[in-house]
Amino acid sequence: MTTKLFGEPVRRREDARLISGQGRYLDDLGQHALAAAFVRSPHAHARITGIDVDAALEVDGLVAIYTWEDLPEGVCEPLPLLIPHPALTHGRTAYPLAREVVRHVGEPIVMVVARDRYLAEDICSLIEVSYEFLKPVIGLEEAVSGAHLVHEDVPGNVGAHMVQEVPSADGRSATEAIAAAPHTLSFRLDIERSASMPLEGKGVYARWDADDQSLRIYSSTQTSTSVRMALAAKLGLPLPKVEVIAPDVGGGFGVKIVHPWPEEVLVPWAARVLGQEVKWTEDRREHFIGSAHERAQVQHVQVGFDDAGRVLGLSVEILHDHGAYTHYGIIVPIITSTQLLGPYRIGAYRVEFSSIYTNTVQVTPYRGAGRPQAAFCMERTMDKIAQHLGLDRTEVRAANFIQPDQFPYDQGMIFQDGRPLIYDSGDYPESLRKLKDLIGWDDFPALRESARADGRRLGIGLGCYVEGTGVGPYEGGHIQITSDGRVHVSTGLTSQGQGHETVFAQIAATELGVPIDRVSVVTGDTRRFGYAVGTFASRAAVMSGNAIALACRKVREKALRVAADALEADPRDLEITDGVVHVVGAPAASIPLATVAVLSNPLRYAFDEEAKRATQFASTGGMDRPPVSEGEEPGLEGKDYYSPIRSTFASGMHAAIVETDPDTAEIRILRYAVVHDCGKMINPMLVEGQIHGGVAQGVGGALYEKMVYDDHGQLLNASFMDFLMPYATEIPHIETDHLETPSPLNPLGIKGAGEAGVIPVSAVIAAAIEDAEGLSIDRMPISPSDLHALRRTGR
Repeated sequence: MTTKLFGEPVRRREDARLISGQGRYLDDLGQHALAAAFVRSPHAHARITGIDVDAALEVDGLVAIYTWEDLPEGVCEPLPLLIPHPALTHGRTAYPLAREVVRHVGEPIVMVVARDRYLAEDICSLIEVSYEFLKPVIGLEEAVSGAHLVHEDVPGNVGAHMVQEVPSADGRSATEAIAAAPHTLSFRLDIERSASMPLEGKGVYARWDADDQSLRIYSSTQTSTSVRMALAAKLGLPLPKVEVIAPDVGGGFGVKIVHPWPEEVLVPWAARVLGQEVKWTEDRREHFIGSAHERAQVQHVQVGFDDAGRVLGLSVEILHDHGAYTHYGIIVPIITSTQLLGPYRIGAYRVEFSSIYTNTVQVTPYRGAGRPQAAFCMERTMDKIAQHLGLDRTEVRAANFIQPDQFPYDQGMIFQDGRPLIYDSGDYPESLRKLKDLIGWDDFPALRESARADGRRLGIGLGCYVEGTGVGPYEGGHIQITSDGRVHVSTGLTSQGQGHETVFAQIAATELGVPIDRVSVVTGDTRRFGYAVGTFASRAAVMSGNAIALACRKVREKALRVAADALEADPRDLEITDGVVHVVGAPAASIPLATVAVLSNPLRYAFDEEAKRATQFASTGGMDRPPVSEGEEPGLEGKDYYSPIRSTFASGMHAAIVETDPDTAEIRILRYAVVHDCGKMINPMLVEGQIHGGVAQGVGGALYEKMVYDDHGQLLNASFMDFLMPYATEIPHIETDHLETPSPLNPLGIKGAGEAGVIPVSAVIAAAIEDAEGLSIDRMPISPSDLHALRRTGR
């Protein structure tokens, strides 16, 4: 049947519109709106001693200039700390416009509204801000020394400190287990700061309706419903009077989950004050110096293990650089500390992290959100154990795997959602078997020797991970079948290219038995769905997918009841095929779903031919129109929500073969293989696309992308000329295989897939380079010049 589409590689429905230039992005809107621009701090740490706007006031086309002193109550207050946590004892957030002190280059100080953006930028250049310079705190080593403070009231620059400990089965602590182990190792690992860099930066466009006293905002965001609630609170407006719409969004990867950004507060506020439309779109330099970064961590590892490589005790101390503010709390280091365990049974585990303030851009989740750092730590540990014992790296991993018959497996910790870290399903030994076959692990020694004879250096590496996906608290779905037989699906979370329009339509088409071309999908529009959490943490398919399925089942039940009355049949004897409800085994006894939609809505007036079927005295082919049941809403529509008891846990394993040039130290990836388990796949082709995109970002993070600050807090590579991203020429062909261990936690049996491709890439490539070179690779990313320096020093 054409309507059983769950699990089929349906081509993406949104692509034709997007690749033909029909996309509708933020900057395509509001062409006649006033334009906002910002004076941003050129200094990493300074006290504002004066702001002189006199020269700007005479410019024709200026509409308004605002500093912090001009902002009203509510708007002038610090932005919200979105995710409080007991361990975040010194959380600090920025003001929409800087008050007294700036704490990173790029912090907004003055907002200018003018006739157009060019003029607004010119006016910004005429505004003079004077400063008293303060010593910037750059880098974790300087920050933890406490010699200088980012926030005067935060001792030692420590925003948060957290310890989680899981004893061994015999009750020993990690320290005791390590001390008693036959073998021990201690080492340090470093991951440097990077950023997601979506091709479209942030942006916001606002319209105020003075007559209706309502506000409509378009924002390039990953969470339109949360922006709506935040703005209603900040601006003192009733929630029903605020609408937020996410148009097409040109990438997010986490940076657009923060809300509200200063500009998301200030632009709507200005539109309301001025009574005119106002728009701001971020330029690339603004994004580099004003949006969020991620990744930077230092990890100190102690591990104890036996002769087979089984980990008896593991202790990890993490220093996490969260930049100048903690708007998004400490989710990233919490994820690192809990997801570090990967697919392994660890005898005893202790993890301690300190989240540190520096005078740099704030850190918020970036695709993978703390997991690339976790995988780098755990997988480098496994490789070092194997090297110490002289064992094959796959044998050490196999010795530590959680086995298939041990699920659900409780790791004894609390995950980022505040719920127990319990893995729901998986088969890690089978994933490893598939990966070894896919990359040719056992045949690699012969390949290496053949290359060595030609003067070439080849190395192979692998990495495993487990990813918590589908975090709560909830998402919802609304389904409406109209009298033309079309199915309208809406959900509150937003889309940034993941293929939601396709996979949600597949779910609805399968659940309702309708052709997919009769299904339309809307996301991220609070006019259609007012309550949602957002798109992040590989949660969209798990959360909204299941909510949509549950809503479809409600609608299907009602459709069968209405059709059963019309057909004088038992609802249990009916099914829906290609949009037609019919008696099983008797297709002639049928009624189109479009007609069922008409019959579900008793009418008084016949305004068209279809409506005649539902008027008070009408009948349909001798079939009396069924009345609406008591307490039942008219129409063929329904809404439902899905809230998980805890996260689902996807998993995967990657392997790579790399070549390092003996002369230039250039690093080239020859082969890359991925085995992935996200439970039941809604659309295998989209899963592959997600993996490919993730691997590409992972390659960037492993070999190219890092944010370089100097001692003064100046970002030295704040442009695409200097911040290197891989092109298609740097991304290898990616070979994939899949395992499906359905999740028992949700009706569809699915797990998330959006972040999987990026998580272990740094660990995999580090291991492969180390295998090729015979040098310890303990810091990522690594460039040819870094490798050349390692060759010279041997460390």
